Amino acid sequence: MRDLQAEGGAPVGKRRGRLFAVLAVLAVVIYASDVISKTVVLRTLEGKAPLVVIPDVLQFRVIFNSGAAFSIGTGMTIVFTFIATGVVIAIVRTARKLGSLPWAITLGLLLGGALSNLTDRLLRYPSGLGRSVQFQGHVVDFIEVLPGHFPVIDYFPVFNIADSAIVCGGILAVFLAWRGYQIEGGREVTRG
Repeated sequence: MRDLQAEGGAPVGKRRGRLFAVLAVLAVVIYASDVISKTVVLRTLEGKAPLVVIPDVLQFRVIFNSGAAFSIGTGMTIVFTFIATGVVIAIVRTARKLGSLPWAITLGLLLGGALSNLTDRLLRYPSGLGRSVQFQGHVVDFIEVLPGHFPVIDYFPVFNIADSAIVCGGILAVFLAWRGYQIEGGREVTRG
């Protein structure tokens, strides 16, 4: 049985394999960057004053977030753990249909970020192996922009690399859907 040809002449199976590799490598890079940065920040800044990188623009300050972005849903950590697990499963299942480089990048960003924050929820205090509390770990956040000087609201939430990847992936997903790009690689064109 012959493999169908995709755009550019490569067999569909090989193209999917390459796109899945892009997704996987990007997810691993995001995951590793986030885990390593959190480890470094915890070892050097936990319990200390914020490290000012650029005065009034960027500083690193350790906080432990039991909620979601913007600290929404504090106290609902277990719910966010199960939501993150569902997102990871959905991305992995969706990746089987992958036929588009922009979608491979999008899913890689989302997967890497979701897996890293999920790791915090599963293993970080107060959760963790051998502890009485499970699925309720707090996510480590440490990047703070425009501290005390953010327009409209008093502050911009403290975040991490995984959060940035999730937001960028989400924006890219909305853009791709809006422009009609399909995960399988085609493009939906509406005539009107």
